Amino acid sequence: MSLRNVAIIAHVDHGKTTLVDQLFRQSGTFRDNQRIEERAMDSNDLEKERGITILAKCTSVEWDDHKGHKTRINIVDTPGHADFGGEVERILSMVDGVILLVDSAEGAMPQTKFVTGKALALGLRPIVVVNKVDRSDARIQEVLDEVFDLFVSLEATDEQLDFPVLYASGRNGYASTDENAREGTLTPMFETIVEHVPAPSADPDGPFKFLVTLLDRDNFLGRILTGLVFSGSVKTNMPIHALDNDGKIVETGRASKIMAFRGLERVPVEQASAGDIISLAGLTTATVSDTIADPSVTEPLHAQPIDPPTLSMRFAVNDSPMAGREGSKVTSRMIRDRLFREAESNVAIKVTESSDRDSYEVAGRGELQLGVLIETMRREGYELGISRPRVLFSEDESGHKTEPYETVIIDVDEEYSGTVVEKMNVRKAEMTDMRPSGGGKTRITFSAPARGMIGYHGEFLSDTRGTGIMNRLFEKYGPHKGKIEGRKNGVLISNGSGEANAYALGPLEERGILMVAPQEVLYEGMIIGENAKTDDLEVNPMKSKALTNFRVSGKEDTIRLTPPWRLTLEQAIAYIDDDELVEVTPKSIRLRKRHLDPNERKKASRAKQAA
Repeated sequence: MSLRNVAIIAHVDHGKTTLVDQLFRQSGTFRDNQRIEERAMDSNDLEKERGITILAKCTSVEWDDHKGHKTRINIVDTPGHADFGGEVERILSMVDGVILLVDSAEGAMPQTKFVTGKALALGLRPIVVVNKVDRSDARIQEVLDEVFDLFVSLEATDEQLDFPVLYASGRNGYASTDENAREGTLTPMFETIVEHVPAPSADPDGPFKFLVTLLDRDNFLGRILTGLVFSGSVKTNMPIHALDNDGKIVETGRASKIMAFRGLERVPVEQASAGDIISLAGLTTATVSDTIADPSVTEPLHAQPIDPPTLSMRFAVNDSPMAGREGSKVTSRMIRDRLFREAESNVAIKVTESSDRDSYEVAGRGELQLGVLIETMRREGYELGISRPRVLFSEDESGHKTEPYETVIIDVDEEYSGTVVEKMNVRKAEMTDMRPSGGGKTRITFSAPARGMIGYHGEFLSDTRGTGIMNRLFEKYGPHKGKIEGRKNGVLISNGSGEANAYALGPLEERGILMVAPQEVLYEGMIIGENAKTDDLEVNPMKSKALTNFRVSGKEDTIRLTPPWRLTLEQAIAYIDDDELVEVTPKSIRLRKRHLDPNERKKASRAKQAA
């Protein structure tokens, strides 16, 4: 049986996971009567809810061309969002070809550019699949031109520019070389993969060498290392050792279990050979980018370097008056163990312990990546205090301060483009391109300091009445842009502890936008709303009506309150200021001041001004 290893690259929501579902069905991976979920590859809860791929996953299908030739196609489903790019860079070293999936209306998007750039730099030849060709607003030829221009801008070779094109509908399960086809099967896609993607260039006769590209943990087997066998073969219980990038031996052991991918499952096998993508158990400290090899091997395999983190947040023990009421994991030791476990398997995250041992600096690739980590921990029962994200500065060769920049691509209705340009200018962004994208929309490209983009997304959606689309991508480290205006409005702060009262909240609505409802338990220093003015305001949301023994003549007015403004986790993290925290528990997301006591806040404010 011949072998092909291929990765699928696509922007968020361009349909790659749906397409893989159809590849499963049409290759006979599933039985006719087998019940499977939609988007089977998006296996964790957050992926299902958000409709995005967060973790890279491997799978395989067996293709029989009915001429007696069978091919096993190992497919790697890669994350489309640049925040999870740490996964993508490693995955591409396992495959020999890529399928670039682009939406027939939206075309090549920033995240597509990010992953495709990595693939082309590694010399991988792409197969371009224009998906969703049955859309009413499809613009197939323009999208193909955009893809070609993208490849040219990414310095693709002539061989890479001579790419085959398929026109497909993942949902309806067909692909064709004819852009007008609206029915059929995915047979042309299987044939193109077999014909166009080279077989693995592994050495079957050499000593066993295996590069770790993914790491996860199993309660029974311990560490499970996934990657490509570059040379030789491995058998169960064979002695092996792990080498780091410098060739130093990390540990020695035995291959206690070897697993291969068959459909959605990992199946135990006795032996794996060069070119196979497998999972290996038996080692306790080997990690991503290490080389697992026969004890005779002393030279490690080259591992793809990973872009550095650009953003960090402080994860602290929840020390609010309501700590421990809603979560089961509240101690610093539990939080520490969980964060270091995450950093072990996710190489794009770096965790540093603070001197007070009660908080941890967690650095990652973006707000979405860290937001997903916080949401995952919250669901596992953790309580946390989260600080405002801050970018990680650096220095250039001449000692000048530099900061991360992002390419920001905005698709917006023409009537809102002026507002967006004005707001981006305030955030020190430079416009690099502006062109009509059809349908009354304009595509504007900016080069913006990542610092200025923190917290802008919610404001952007308000400014564009929810119709704008923003995509961001790490661009470079550039010169520091100086001070950038933060949040303009102050907040309303509770001056005591107790239950919120409708009688007190009614008049406070005139002061700003409330974030709490009557009967909610509040504490001193908790943020209960946004002030209409620029300064913070301490208020009493618990005040109740004084009761007397006099009857009131006439009917009392009923208090009608506007529903409170409930922030999602990402909105809350982006909203807070430097002296504020987000209190995250399994049941609630609350905003609070870092110092709950007003006198402590005044002291901290004076110290900051003096500095």
